[in-house]
Amino acid sequence: MKDQISVSDKTKLNIPIANFLVIVTFIISAVLGFSNLQNRITSLETQDQLMSSDLLKKAEQTPKNLEIYMLIEHNAKIIAKHQELLDKNIHSQVMINNIEKSLEKAQENIEYLKNLTRKLNGNSN
Repeated sequence: MKDQISVSDKTKLNIPIANFLVIVTFIISAVLGFSNLQNRITSLETQDQLMSSDLLKKAEQTPKNLEIYMLIEHNAKIIAKHQELLDKNIHSQVMINNIEKSLEKAQENIEYLKNLTRKLNGNSN
């Protein structure tokens, strides 16, 4: 039992002062490093929470914004209806142009037939 060491509050240590200062400096550095790390973690967590709350505030829809979105939707529906009517009108305009051309051709044919009939009947009016 010679290898057993008894330690109490009255035990004295014989250690060189340089080693003691290195040990104390190491302990102080470790405590300061841990404190700085803890402060940085706390700062980042606080920043994350503030950013999250700011994003939630920005994402909330105010009644004014909701009204604007409703008006935009309403206007989009009206524009779609007007576009549909415009497309129909363009189609109708094309049909009218074709009918006008056909009518002009029919009038020319009628005039030609009238002239031909007059020639056959002997009238040259």
